Amino acid sequence: MNSILDRIGGTSLLALRRIPVANGSRILLKLESENPTGSMKDRMALAIVEAAEADGRLKPGGAVVEYTGGSTGVSLALVCAVKGYTLDIVTSDAFAREKLEHMKVLGARLHVVPSEDGRMTEQLTRGMIELARSIAAESGAFWVDQMNNRDALAAYRKMAQEIWRQSEGRIEGFVQSVGTAASLRGNAEELRRHSEPIRIVAVEPAESPVLSGGKSGAHKIDGIGAGYVVPLWEPGIANHIERVSTADATAMADRLAREEGIFGGTSTGANVAATLRLAEQLPPASTIVTVMCDTGMKYLSRR
Repeated sequence: MNSILDRIGGTSLLALRRIPVANGSRILLKLESENPTGSMKDRMALAIVEAAEADGRLKPGGAVVEYTGGSTGVSLALVCAVKGYTLDIVTSDAFAREKLEHMKVLGARLHVVPSEDGRMTEQLTRGMIELARSIAAESGAFWVDQMNNRDALAAYRKMAQEIWRQSEGRIEGFVQSVGTAASLRGNAEELRRHSEPIRIVAVEPAESPVLSGGKSGAHKIDGIGAGYVVPLWEPGIANHIERVSTADATAMADRLAREEGIFGGTSTGANVAATLRLAEQLPPASTIVTVMCDTGMKYLSRR
């Protein structure tokens, strides 16, 4: 390896063993916690930075700016540290303290926006975006703008290629929660290129079900549910949108730790909860892949 960045991707696919699954179906969990910062966002951060380097938007010794709930910020901080870029991160006290501390350790400069009772809301998301836009305009830094940046899709198409190889092409369903929508969309587009009938399920917080036509609201599932329909979302990409509450996501994250020894965050809990529901609808002995978005070590202070 030339640097720690060479360890991004190539993560394992693990079958759940003890949590009961309907119809004898098999759930495979893509362990994105194996990436260097413990998150799937390492893939996206590297892809976006390298695309900006390639077309000249980001030059040697340059600066980077982004808004983030934490995992993207940590991943960008890792990539910028290795590549020698300065990084300004707009984030909030709504997100896990571990993520903010991790960003600082990796050299990021933080701008922390106060939240409403530690909850994620549309107003908070939009406020963070506007502050990042302002910092980038004043400094001339490269603004990642993850909600609108299509360069992230390539990272998740590679992830889908890994899933296809690891499962030997035996997949009836794919389930993923929606933050920027890049992960769901990139994986879904590539998996459908191999097998059109794969059932794709998008997951969103039940408290803020905007993708499925509900009202924006506050929730506590880190990294997903921006509170509005994000630009990278395409309605036709998912066969179904599953609503999972913060309580159900948290309960499933706890079950994964205690029954499978898999310690993930609440978005991972939401993914597995939605996957179990999908298993009830598919034929017997189906195989469904979902994602361990990140490690639960990022959320210890919130338990």
